[in-house]
Amino acid sequence: MKGAFLLLLAACSAPPSTAMPSASSARGGSEPAPVSSATASVQASSSPVEAPAGAPSARVAVTRAEKVTFPTGLPEALACNRGEEAGYVRCLVDTKFAAHDAEKREALALFDEIGDVVGVEEEQEMDGGFRGRIHLVPELPVGQYKKHLSWILGAQRDIASFVDSIEAKAKGPIPYRHRALAWRFMRSVGRTTPSAYAAAWEVGYNVSGSLHSSADAVRDTIFHEVFHLNDEAHKNWSRKVIGPIVDKIAERCGAKTPCLAPYAPFKTMVRGGTYYAFQPNNGDIAHEYSAELATRYFHEQRAAAQGQRYPAGWFKCGPAENARTMKALADEFFGGVDLTPPCP
Repeated sequence: MKGAFLLLLAACSAPPSTAMPSASSARGGSEPAPVSSATASVQASSSPVEAPAGAPSARVAVTRAEKVTFPTGLPEALACNRGEEAGYVRCLVDTKFAAHDAEKREALALFDEIGDVVGVEEEQEMDGGFRGRIHLVPELPVGQYKKHLSWILGAQRDIASFVDSIEAKAKGPIPYRHRALAWRFMRSVGRTTPSAYAAAWEVGYNVSGSLHSSADAVRDTIFHEVFHLNDEAHKNWSRKVIGPIVDKIAERCGAKTPCLAPYAPFKTMVRGGTYYAFQPNNGDIAHEYSAELATRYFHEQRAAAQGQRYPAGWFKCGPAENARTMKALADEFFGGVDLTPPCP
């Protein structure tokens, strides 16, 4: 489970076609949204989504793979055959990690098993909202940073297994894509934020991110970010369906932690603020609440499938709003599957 107290947290992007309001503007205020230049670069450099969420043919397109592996331009001596698309993209990854055998094996495993392409972010300045200005530089996950690549490979395998198990219960494919992602590794100079951000089937991953303390923590962060991508593909579902519910909670509670406590999917706190799901000046609270809710769904369904109790109790058994949002999420993304027992 996520830590209960953090200095600063991951920057998560909104759908590119939708302005990302601050929490106050989502509740009717007028404060302008913080715009992340890092997110903007992900959107600008991305080709259109290659396949709908959950589609078996989802893949990272050649132009995207080239930009992610070699954002400043392809090597002049690139020895990759463009004749066969999958082979060419695999060769790009192989070339990127040519000097790092152990890391190359894991990057290629991500491509072979999941369809993911590992590369780097472009150097840039990011407006991190409540985090301030942040300088990001490309950082390949090799050497001292190899553990992050290993954790991502393990996380993607875990998530693939989870989605397969939910599809088995749903008796068919579910509209939740977790494969064929482009990974842009970077490092924030002198900072530990943002830990990650996502847009247009790309995930920016900070090798210095404060959330990336263990394999489990990385898996949770990835599930959170990949949900944002699916929310984007579902045409900003969280704002339309979850937004009216969480807006009322925020109107009633403001930033008062005791009032928000029963509604927070996780107890992760922003230092000097409140629960991450309801933190002001961090984008639309519907987006962040829903990503936290999806991660809670992941935790609870895994526990229920193993016949275990969830330590914090089943989320749906709290206030009525919790049951409504959890059911809506399961119905939209996970075939309506709920393995947790009925509430008392």
